[in-house]
Amino acid sequence: MKHIIILGDGMADWPVEALNGRTLLQQASTPYMDLLAQMGRNGRLCTVPDGFHPGSEVANMSVLGYDLPAVYEGRGPLEAASIGIELESGEMAMRCNLICIEGELLKNHSAGHITTAEADELMRYLQVHLGSDRVRFHTGVQYRHLLVIKGGDKRIDCTPPHDVPLKPYEPLLVKPLVPEAQATADVVNALIRQSQLLLANHPINLKRQAEGKDPANSIWPWSPGYRPQMPLFATTFPQVRRGAVISAVDLINGIGVYAGLRRISVEGATGLFDTNYENKVAAALEALKTDDFVYLHVEASDEAGHEGRVELKLRTIADLDRRVVGPIYEAVSRWEEPVAIAVLPDHPTPCELRTHTNEPVPFVIWYPGIEPDGVLTYNEFAAADGGYGLLKADEFIVEFMKE
Repeated sequence: MKHIIILGDGMADWPVEALNGRTLLQQASTPYMDLLAQMGRNGRLCTVPDGFHPGSEVANMSVLGYDLPAVYEGRGPLEAASIGIELESGEMAMRCNLICIEGELLKNHSAGHITTAEADELMRYLQVHLGSDRVRFHTGVQYRHLLVIKGGDKRIDCTPPHDVPLKPYEPLLVKPLVPEAQATADVVNALIRQSQLLLANHPINLKRQAEGKDPANSIWPWSPGYRPQMPLFATTFPQVRRGAVISAVDLINGIGVYAGLRRISVEGATGLFDTNYENKVAAALEALKTDDFVYLHVEASDEAGHEGRVELKLRTIADLDRRVVGPIYEAVSRWEEPVAIAVLPDHPTPCELRTHTNEPVPFVIWYPGIEPDGVLTYNEFAAADGGYGLLKADEFIVEFMKE
């Protein structure tokens, strides 16, 4: 049996007063997810181990069954792997957002969803003016980039920018967790302040402002770490002779690199509501013809949640159902070789809060011949009555891969 996980990033949510106390998964049109819930088995999964921040890197690694206390090294090294940066011994990698500062406030974590072409020019500019033998800037995708510091000490307190929209940024600058990390904190904070001076009047930002767009007028490095020692996915599940990951997000592709899953790039994949769902589905179905496992990640709902836009998030959930879950189910249900499908978020991103939370997420598993558990719809509350109950650590992936 082959396996595909369809991961709707940040898709889970809280009850919304404007929706009469219903969550977005309860409110959205999801006939195919509901169908899988009816035909399959449901449950909830704790994707954030105790003591960990509910970041997407933590939650997605957890979905894949990784022992976070043993292998977690932060988001930075995963971003590095995705863009082909080999970290050397002693090098610390940090995710480096381009953000928008307005006055004293961190307006948004994405610089108004800056394009990769614009961001590449800014990152190259920063490398020329701030890069050195010790400090390197690398372009990623859209607002998500990479900072590498030789000899950096990862024992620093960094705030994820998507957690603090419209908050004063000065109190959120990097702080050392131990005295030995003070020098690293000073370096990072100096880079942030210097970037603001350099980017303020860059032609890219002047043009964006003239067009009514948010400028990318500061960097914001966070989630530091060194090269992780992650076992290959196939080491845990030998039946996966070949596997693939499909995502518009460098972080997820970086997890795939360390997991030994090949990266499939999809034209038109943006990580936003306008992503090319159809091309992602076509790539996933093509991969399933040759691969044993596919991890299909869709970012759109998470970004809508960070923006606090209920209607947009409802649309992204409906799009995932109609344009991804439905076509994949309709296709593989006719195949001679059976395919197991799992659908779940990695974490909630409540529109009310505009950042991630660590509540358990609903999941459904379906494959030909599975015994249904009586759940009729797919959402946070219905899943609590599912046959799998509440799973933790690697229990979900072990259950999913056992058939």
